Amino acid sequence: MMISKILFLPQFFTLLYLFVVTFSSTDEATALLKWKATFSSQNNSILASWISSSNVCDDWYGVICFNDRVNRLNITNASIIGTLYDFPFSSLPFLEYLELSMHNFSGTIPPEIGNLTNLIYLDLSNNQISGPIPSQIGSLAKLQTLHLFGNHLNGFIPREIGHLRSLTKIFLGTNFLSGSIPNSLGNLTNLSFLYLNDNHFSGSIPVEMANLTSLTELDLKNNSLTGSIPASLGNLNKLSRLYLYDNHLSGSIPQEIGYLRSLVKLSLGTNFLTGSIPFSFGNLTNLSFLYLNDNHLSGSIPPKMGNLRYLNILTLRNNYLSGSIPASFGNLRNLRGLFLQSNNLTEDIPSSICNLTLLEVLYLKINNLKGKIMQYLGNMSGLKILSLSHNNLSGDIPLSICNLTSLRVLDLSENNLKGVVLHCFGNMSGHLEVLEMHNNYLSGTLPTTFNIGSVLKSLNLHGNELEGKIPQSLANCKELQVLAIGDNHLIDTFPMWLGTLPKLKVLSLRSNKLHGPIITSRNKNLFSELRIIDLSYNAFSGYLPTSLFQHLKAMRKIDQTMNSTTYLAITFGDKYFVHGVTIANKGLELELFKVFTFYAAIDLSSNRFRGHIPSIVGDLTALHVLNLSHNGLQGHIPPSLGGLSSVESLDLSGNQLVGEIPTQLASLTFLAFLNLSHNHLQGCIPQGSQFATFQENSYEGNDELRGFPVSKGCGNDRVAETNYTIPAIDDQESNSDYLNDFWKAALMGYGCGLCIGLSILYFMISTGNVKWLARIIEDMEHKIIMRRRKKQQGQRHYRRRNNHY
Repeated sequence: MMISKILFLPQFFTLLYLFVVTFSSTDEATALLKWKATFSSQNNSILASWISSSNVCDDWYGVICFNDRVNRLNITNASIIGTLYDFPFSSLPFLEYLELSMHNFSGTIPPEIGNLTNLIYLDLSNNQISGPIPSQIGSLAKLQTLHLFGNHLNGFIPREIGHLRSLTKIFLGTNFLSGSIPNSLGNLTNLSFLYLNDNHFSGSIPVEMANLTSLTELDLKNNSLTGSIPASLGNLNKLSRLYLYDNHLSGSIPQEIGYLRSLVKLSLGTNFLTGSIPFSFGNLTNLSFLYLNDNHLSGSIPPKMGNLRYLNILTLRNNYLSGSIPASFGNLRNLRGLFLQSNNLTEDIPSSICNLTLLEVLYLKINNLKGKIMQYLGNMSGLKILSLSHNNLSGDIPLSICNLTSLRVLDLSENNLKGVVLHCFGNMSGHLEVLEMHNNYLSGTLPTTFNIGSVLKSLNLHGNELEGKIPQSLANCKELQVLAIGDNHLIDTFPMWLGTLPKLKVLSLRSNKLHGPIITSRNKNLFSELRIIDLSYNAFSGYLPTSLFQHLKAMRKIDQTMNSTTYLAITFGDKYFVHGVTIANKGLELELFKVFTFYAAIDLSSNRFRGHIPSIVGDLTALHVLNLSHNGLQGHIPPSLGGLSSVESLDLSGNQLVGEIPTQLASLTFLAFLNLSHNHLQGCIPQGSQFATFQENSYEGNDELRGFPVSKGCGNDRVAETNYTIPAIDDQESNSDYLNDFWKAALMGYGCGLCIGLSILYFMISTGNVKWLARIIEDMEHKIIMRRRKKQQGQRHYRRRNNHY
């Protein structure tokens, strides 16, 4: 009897265990179904298996059981919309792995999470969870991995996190956490990964972090940390990645960082670090990425950095480094990106740089480098971006540059280069996207070999000594966005055929010897994307091209989606190249290094245009700058210019305009610069918010104008319209020519002496034959302008040498 009872006991406990387990798993399933019922979308196909009639351990998606108890819950990237408020924290006592990443969970993390005392792995990353990290998380004593990155968490890191001695990985990046980094993190001696990046942490880096001797990756980038880099970080000899960039760290870089021989990636950029680069950095022979950019580092570059043979990327840009580029850099045979721009580097570029056959990006711009461009550039066959601008380089452009068949960006601008523009650049346009060589002393003609299939997006040769015509092969450059060839000696008529380029946004032909009327075409799609056109300081003549204004579709519509951070740039993956053009704005010549994509400007000043200002100009509502000054324009200022609602600078000075200033101009609320001087305007100056800001020099040379700010008062009377009857076109041209001849004679009289000048003037008036003299004066005028232009160019070169933007 007793024996039979003893034999029955195991069967009894087995049945009891099965009953308890079955009851418990059913209880867990019920709790999970209640949580699922709170989701906003109940039609999620991934959770279709979560039904009461199926087995939670065998049939439910993402559920793994151990001994028939829910042990793992792994549901990722299912776009669940819900919260954690009804999650069954108390009903899952055996849960070890909880992964709910990449959903749309919102709300806060409930303090009940502390009930999951067996939890080893917690991943709530990439959701919309907000609020603080609950202090109860310190109860998860077995937790090894904590993933909370990519949420909207705020507040402090609870100091209780220092109780989790089993933690090996902490990922809290990309949140809104603030306050200081808790010292208690120094207790987590098993920690190998600590990512607190992209938050709002402040204060200093705790010295207790030196205790984390198991740490292999430390990421504190993009916070507001202050103070110095603790020298004690040199104790972390297992560290392979150290990211401290984009903070407010100051002081010098500790020599001890150079003893972290396991480092593969080191980024200390975008801080306020001072002093020199430690010589100990030459010991970091496993380093593949080194970022020290955007600091206040000074002194020379240690030659021992040439020992970093595995280095892929080296960026020291935007510091105060001086001296020469070490010749030892030629040993960095694995280097793919070298960024040394915006420093005070001097001397020649070492020829050993040409040994870097894997180099793809070389930025040396904005330094004081001198000498010639390396002769063996062709060895760097993988080079994609070469930027040597804003230096003191001289000599010719080496012919070997034509061998760079991968080159996409070539920037040699703002140097002292001479010689010709290599005609192979035209052949390279099949892969070359940006060619910038403005403000040098290059001579000869433009390349004529731009081929069909060209990918050229920007061609900037402004400010050289180029001659000849504008090559018609540019019509093959269908990707061209920027063409800036002003301030040269080009002799040609207006290249209307450029209007066929479908993506052209910027056209600058200023300060050349271009001449003749602007003859337009019937093609309605010409210049449809153009936003900046500068034809100033040429010899264009005839009437203002009404049909050209009709083509400028991009200037007719204000894009409300644009903002001041958007600018015209050509991108290469995560790199970009910003265009710069020179344009007269608000009375000053400005070089716009960021040409905003919403910016629109027309400059036709200092030419020989005559006739009326077409009223259609008022339809170009996106215009920011309109400059028609110093021509021979006549007639009234069209009231339609009041429709230029975005215009900031309007210059109509130095013409022969008559009549009153249209009252419609007073409605231009963005108008910051106005110049109507030296015309024949009469009547009352309109009054308005912007007009009240203009000084008297905006109107000087118009003796019949009245009202503020000129000295004469202004009543309510208006000038009779009959005083300004528009003459016939032939009469208008005759009168305009006569006035032009009159003023040219007066100018000549000033130069030759009053008596001779008056005699010549008397002879012209009495005979009426002024054409021969006009031609002489035009030639003299052109020579004076060219001499003045040369002088201005020399002054600009001098300023560039002393001010590297």
